[in-house]
Amino acid sequence: MANKLLSSRQLSFMALGMSIGVGLFLGSASAIQSAGPSVLLAYVLSGGVIFLIMRALGEMTVHNPVSGSFAAYAHHYLGPYAGFLSSWNYWILMVGVGVAESTAVGIYMKSWFPEVPQWTWVCASIAAICALNLLAVRAFGEAEFWFALIKVVTILALVVGGGMMIFVGWGNAGVPLGVSNLWQHGGWFPHGASGLLLALPIVAYAFAGVEMIGIAAAESDNPRKTIPRAINSVVWRILLFYVAAIAVILAIYPWNQIGTQGSPFVTTFERLGIRQAAGIINFVVITAALSSFNCILFSGARILKKLADEGQAPRLFTKVRGNGIPARAVYATVACMALGVVLNYLVPDRAFGYMMSLLAFNVAWTWGMIAATYLAFRRRQRGQPREFPLPLAHITPLICLLFVGFVVFMLGYDPKTRVSLYAGAFWTLGISACYLLNQRRARNRVAALVDAGHL
Repeated sequence: MANKLLSSRQLSFMALGMSIGVGLFLGSASAIQSAGPSVLLAYVLSGGVIFLIMRALGEMTVHNPVSGSFAAYAHHYLGPYAGFLSSWNYWILMVGVGVAESTAVGIYMKSWFPEVPQWTWVCASIAAICALNLLAVRAFGEAEFWFALIKVVTILALVVGGGMMIFVGWGNAGVPLGVSNLWQHGGWFPHGASGLLLALPIVAYAFAGVEMIGIAAAESDNPRKTIPRAINSVVWRILLFYVAAIAVILAIYPWNQIGTQGSPFVTTFERLGIRQAAGIINFVVITAALSSFNCILFSGARILKKLADEGQAPRLFTKVRGNGIPARAVYATVACMALGVVLNYLVPDRAFGYMMSLLAFNVAWTWGMIAATYLAFRRRQRGQPREFPLPLAHITPLICLLFVGFVVFMLGYDPKTRVSLYAGAFWTLGISACYLLNQRRARNRVAALVDAGHL
C-alpha cells in the first residue's frame, strides 16, 4: 500500500488541472458566441449535473476504491462488455486529448519561437510529461499541484482585477464599467433558447476531467476520507472559476466582441496596466496545457493497466515499478500520443481542431456510463449502509442520463459537432469487434487447457 500517497489537496488540484485547460482561456469564446450572456446559465446547469455524476462516482469509489475507477465498476456491475467498452473508450479519449493539449503547447510556444516548427514543441512536451509520469506518485501529485496553482492564481487575478474594473473603475480612468453589457446587446438570450441549447455540449465538455479523481483514488493515502473532500471541493471550485471568470469577461466586453480581438484574459490584464499581459497569459496557457496533459497521461496509463489486469489488454502492461508506476502502460500511451507529432507535422494549423471535434462523444459516453453503472450499483447495494451517499439517489442518476442523452442529441443536431458522433460510432464498433475477438481467444485458451487435461 506504499504507493497510495496522494493527499486530498493533490487529488483536488489534479482534477482542477485536468478540467481547467486551454478551454477556459480560449475555447470559451465559441460557447459565448453561441449563447451570449446566457452561457452563464449553461455553465451552472452543466456544473450541477457534473456534480451529481461525480457524487455518484464518489459513492462507488468510497465503497470500493480500486484502480480503473468507473470502468472497473462498469465491469463489475454491468458486465465485462460494458467494462471493456468503457475502459477502451476512455483510453482513446485520453490519447486524443493528450494530442490536443500537446498541440496547444506547440501553438503557443511558436508565438515565442516562430522559427521553430510546431511539431518539435509537441515532441518535447510529450517527452517531458512522460518523464514526469515516471516519478513516484507523490512527486507527480506535487508537480501537478503547482501546475494547477498557476492557473488558479491567474483566474483569481482576472476575477479580482476585473471586478475592480467593473465596480471601482480600475483600468478605466476611475469610471466603473458596471454590468450592463450582460443585457445591453440583445438581452440575456440574444440567439434565443436555441443558442443556450447549442452551447450546452461545448460547456459540458469544459468540465471533462473531474472523473479522474476516481482513477487516482487507488493511489490516495485515505480514499474514504480524501475522495469525499476532493469531490465536494473540486466541483464548486471549477464552477466558481468558470462562472466567475466568464461573468467578469461578459461584464467588461460586449459578448459579440469576445474572441474577435484575441484572448479576453490578455486584453483585461492589459487594461489593468500589465504591459506584459500577452507573455504572461501565453505562459499560463502553456502550463495549463501541460497540467492537463500531465493528468491525462496519468489516467490513460492507469486505465490501460487495469485492462491488462483483467486480461483485456496485453499482459505486459500489468507490470509496475517499485515506486508503483505502471511504466509500460505509460510508454504505450505516450507512443500513441506521439501520433500527434505526425499530425502537427502534416497539418499544424488544424491538428487541435480535429482532435477537439472528434472527442466530445467519448466524454458524454464516460459520464453516461458512470450514471448507468450507479443505477446497477444501487440495486446491488439496496438495504446496505451507505458511505458518502448521492443526494436523492432514486432520481438524480436518471436526471444525469437525460442530460447526457440531450448532449449527444445536440452533438448530432449541430453540423459542426456531428463528426463526433461518427467518430464515436467508429470507436464503439471497433472496440466491440476487439471484445468479441478477445472473448473468442479466451474460450479457445480454456478449451485448449481442457483438452490438455489441465482443467
